[in-house]
Amino acid sequence: MTNSLPNCALRIWGSTGQTRCSESLRNAQINHGIEEFKLTHEDLEVHETFYQSQTSTVLMIDISHSMILYGEDRITPAKRVAMALSEFITTRYPKDTLDIIVFGDDAWQIEIKDLPFLQVGPYHTNTVAGLELAMDILRRRRNPNKQIFMITDGKPTCIKKGKKYYKNSFGIDRTILTRTLNLAQSCRKIGIPITTFMIARDPYLVRFVDSFTRANNGKAFYSSLDGLGEFVFRDYKTNKSKRSRYGSRAENF
Repeated sequence: MTNSLPNCALRIWGSTGQTRCSESLRNAQINHGIEEFKLTHEDLEVHETFYQSQTSTVLMIDISHSMILYGEDRITPAKRVAMALSEFITTRYPKDTLDIIVFGDDAWQIEIKDLPFLQVGPYHTNTVAGLELAMDILRRRRNPNKQIFMITDGKPTCIKKGKKYYKNSFGIDRTILTRTLNLAQSCRKIGIPITTFMIARDPYLVRFVDSFTRANNGKAFYSSLDGLGEFVFRDYKTNKSKRSRYGSRAENF
């Protein structure tokens, strides 16, 4: 048996790629023998085609003062991960999109080329502003799958009421929390999962992220600064694989 057979343009058992016929037949022969030939799911080798699961991602980076508090530099690892993720998406999944926003007292979008110069400020953490901007960006994206990644080290401590800021750094403020959880639920209703990467273990942060993740039906990872990149890349690739196999979870909005 040669390996010159072309890929079979088949959709088998939910696969979104092309089944590699020669490799799959060889596996079946090895696994089951020639006498009673059969081809099972475990024998298949698939050449994945990612164009069917194009994804738009917004990466939110916390630039509040706590990102450099107590002499621990948390912003530099976050910037490195953002730059690496951008390179990864551009080269591996060119039809995907990545938008980067930063959030402190307010939230704004930045270009990838500006990442090396990103600095924290004397800011509180306005997660609501970040989520609102992320949703606005994704609303304009035409890719079928949409997601938000958020790198943070603190609970939300700020929202905007009209033109004024409402801030409270002590404990978990019920007014701020309610606004934040409402947005998490709104994202869930329109099919936008949020993955939170926590680079601190503050009890208030843990409590907030647990509620936030349940409200969105998303995911959360506790990460050391050294392990942040591994978590981000693993989750991005996992999400791609799930959506490639099972289709889009997003809805038009």
